[in-house]
Amino acid sequence: MSAECREPGPGGHSGASGSGACLPRSTSAPWRLPRWRARAAAAVLCYVNLLNYMNWFIVAGMLLDIQNFFQIQDSNAGLLQTVFICCLLLSAPVFGYLGDRHSRKATLSIGILLWSGAGLASSFISPQYSWLFFLSRGVVGIGSASYSTIAPTVLGDLFVRDQRTRVLAIFYIFIPVGSGLGYVLGSAVLQLTGNWRWGFRVMPCLEAVALILLIALVPDPPRGAAEKQEEAVGTPRSSWCEDVRYLGRNWSFVWSTLGVTAIAFVTGALGFWAPKFLFEARVVHGLQPPCLQDPCNSQDSLIFGILTVVTGIIGVVLGAEASRRYKKVNPRAEPLICACSLLTAAPCLYLALVLAPVTLLASYVFLALGELLLSCNWAVVADILLSVVLPRCRGTAEALQITVGHVLGDAGSPYVTGLISGILRAGRPDSYLQSFLSLQQSFLCCTFVIALGGGCFLLTALRLEGDQALARQPGTGTPDSKDAESRALLSGTRVAAEDP
Repeated sequence: MSAECREPGPGGHSGASGSGACLPRSTSAPWRLPRWRARAAAAVLCYVNLLNYMNWFIVAGMLLDIQNFFQIQDSNAGLLQTVFICCLLLSAPVFGYLGDRHSRKATLSIGILLWSGAGLASSFISPQYSWLFFLSRGVVGIGSASYSTIAPTVLGDLFVRDQRTRVLAIFYIFIPVGSGLGYVLGSAVLQLTGNWRWGFRVMPCLEAVALILLIALVPDPPRGAAEKQEEAVGTPRSSWCEDVRYLGRNWSFVWSTLGVTAIAFVTGALGFWAPKFLFEARVVHGLQPPCLQDPCNSQDSLIFGILTVVTGIIGVVLGAEASRRYKKVNPRAEPLICACSLLTAAPCLYLALVLAPVTLLASYVFLALGELLLSCNWAVVADILLSVVLPRCRGTAEALQITVGHVLGDAGSPYVTGLISGILRAGRPDSYLQSFLSLQQSFLCCTFVIALGGGCFLLTALRLEGDQALARQPGTGTPDSKDAESRALLSGTRVAAEDP
């Protein structure tokens, strides 16, 4: 193996031991980046994340018009999001593998080109080819997978500890902000043009700017550069199967991934169906006439979008700041904050649903509280993953968490919700009231799922310190040694206390 010698230190001694021996390349000088460049890169990645999540939910902001245009029933409309998520989750492991071994910058650029091109092409599909529209949403999901998998690992290699927590908080603010702006953009463009297609034609212009900024300003740092670990440069790579086995034994990663899955299930169902649920609630209250032809009144999409943006910003900031302060006195703060927020969100969402036929104002209040509590988790769960997983496995870990979260979460929740609503509605009289009640009752399963997610984060808290200690152990590849794992578990509290 090639090696390099250190320059002689003071007194003529070479290296720390004075032996003059050549040391492995893995101990080369740490990679550095000017502070302004790291901040500029973080700003660009946040902007692209905004556009990424706008693409996720722009369809929901124009759902009624798209359903009328392509003649899609509720029982099939949820498949639009399911196809998107399924393609995302199938491609996420591929991008995770590429992100751990090849240029992350090139992979991110390819992803942006994929999702922007597919989104633009979908605006030219005629109504008799509705299957092509479903297919285009799948291609958008493939492009989105590259970004959702790789971008957090780049930030993890640019910043560390409290800096990383703050940067991830800002980055994950753009999940609810982008989701909300997706509704807002879709409904606003629809109101201005009277045609839902223009929503998909505006986005590629913004994405072209994002691609230029990404190429110009975002570096591709070595894996583990921020932690200055010896394994960051020049050491042998473990295989993908070894990485997966390591992650399967990392119980903090396993339980937090199941918690993220519960969040994904609920946000997927709410994000897709909530605007239509609120629209039908206003029809039931006599505040809005039914939508029988294009264009439909998009006021509810606009309101829900603004609500998502505001509660998302507040929730992410609150969650990140609470985590940063609380973990100074309790090293298990992050999963405990996630558990408390989810266990409190469950009754809020339940009340928002059951009060909708009685009073819309109370329903909006509890819906806002539920969304705020769900948003508290975004930055915190990302920080949990980055703290318990070795730097060289983070791309694979992000990919597996995305895959599991979407397979068991929002890949099926929009479809399942619409399917249950369709089944309930089939046995009832054909009226807007019954349509609304069917959708309301199909949503109730979300409250139970989110409570289960809170339980998963409580289990994460039990294993967090040991897995964090294991992730800090110096070495190469993934830690396959049982003895190393036992030592890390025993020393977890001590390491956490000594770490500044």
